[in-house]
Amino acid sequence: SDGAGRVRHPGGDGAVLPERGDPEALRVLVTALAEGAADPAHPLCAAHLHTPPLAVAAAADLAASVLNPSLDSWDQAPAASALETLVTRALARETGAADAVVTTGGTESNQLAVLLARERHGAGLRLVHGAGAHHSLPRAAWLVGLPEPVVVPAPAGTLDPAALDDALTQVPGPHLVAATAGTTDAGLIDPLPEIADRCAAHGARLHVDAAYGAGLLFSERHRARLAGLEAADTVALDLHKLGWQPIPAGLLTVTDADDLGALHHRADYLNADDDTDAGLPDLLGRSPRTSRRPDVLKTAVTLKTLGRDGLGALVDAVCSLAREFADLVETHPGFELHAPPTISTVLFRPAGAGDDAVAAVRRALLTTGRAVLGRARADGRLWLKATLLNPHTRPDDLAALLTLVEGHVPR
Repeated sequence: SDGAGRVRHPGGDGAVLPERGDPEALRVLVTALAEGAADPAHPLCAAHLHTPPLAVAAAADLAASVLNPSLDSWDQAPAASALETLVTRALARETGAADAVVTTGGTESNQLAVLLARERHGAGLRLVHGAGAHHSLPRAAWLVGLPEPVVVPAPAGTLDPAALDDALTQVPGPHLVAATAGTTDAGLIDPLPEIADRCAAHGARLHVDAAYGAGLLFSERHRARLAGLEAADTVALDLHKLGWQPIPAGLLTVTDADDLGALHHRADYLNADDDTDAGLPDLLGRSPRTSRRPDVLKTAVTLKTLGRDGLGALVDAVCSLAREFADLVETHPGFELHAPPTISTVLFRPAGAGDDAVAAVRRALLTTGRAVLGRARADGRLWLKATLLNPHTRPDDLAALLTLVEGHVPR
């Protein structure tokens, strides 16, 4: 990068695909990638839901790449397919579900949830979601040919159950309600028990996008925040967020395992009838993708290495960091705090600054390489967003971040 966010290219096509190979290419390109990366392990890299991966997970990911099994047929990946079955079902039980499939993350999980709902309830299904829902949900409705989604107001940042009740009453069904446990902008959790009650009263199907918040299930201290999750028909999880996995590491859990029958597909060279009759597992119904790497290996290694206590301690650590940072902001006369954090996201802004100044601060920190912060719009104003997902961040780092921001406010 040239310091202004532009990437310098080393040359034309010949530099990418030379006539003769360069034995130094690995060193040169990996060095260039590292030097031009936003390092999620740096304590002041706190813009997005992007974690520093655990060493054991990265090592397992390397082993998966070297062995390179593909989970589109059992004969390519006998051990990986058995491991995937064990891990997906164990994680499904965490949400009160019967089964789960591996995905590339929250977007694919949300798209798959909408697809399974359409297959169960028909093409007239209406998706109903809050104003703060992830952008992949309305896009999923478009991708699978559903009508325009119904957007329910979220005046406090979370889906309003009374407004949801009105929508389910007024808009003809069948309905798929999508709630969120951990919004992208502020990490908020919709009132899941009340939403589940409204869905039950109207016979609506419930999906919960818990891509961010599902990691709270590992924490004895915080898992109660996800009360009501067990009522969902499907749940999206991302372990490359509060699970510290290399991307990708997503899952979609399903309460009724029969829903996955919609994914059944036949290709004679991958799941011939005589092979499945002979007892060879059929993997094509475990994903809409064909070639799939064994992403479950890194998750399995992490779960077994750290256990529930170890993962819960990491979750507790980043939630505590967010509260500490919010306290620093709230007691600092030069800053304004949006609200106490729900998970590990803190929205704040320089006191008295306009939106243009807030945006300029973020860009200045980014282009000078001092810190990486996100941005979010709430209550009609632009806020800086600190998403604290590095459990090794220290209180001194948080104080330094505030000092940096303060020093870059336009005067």
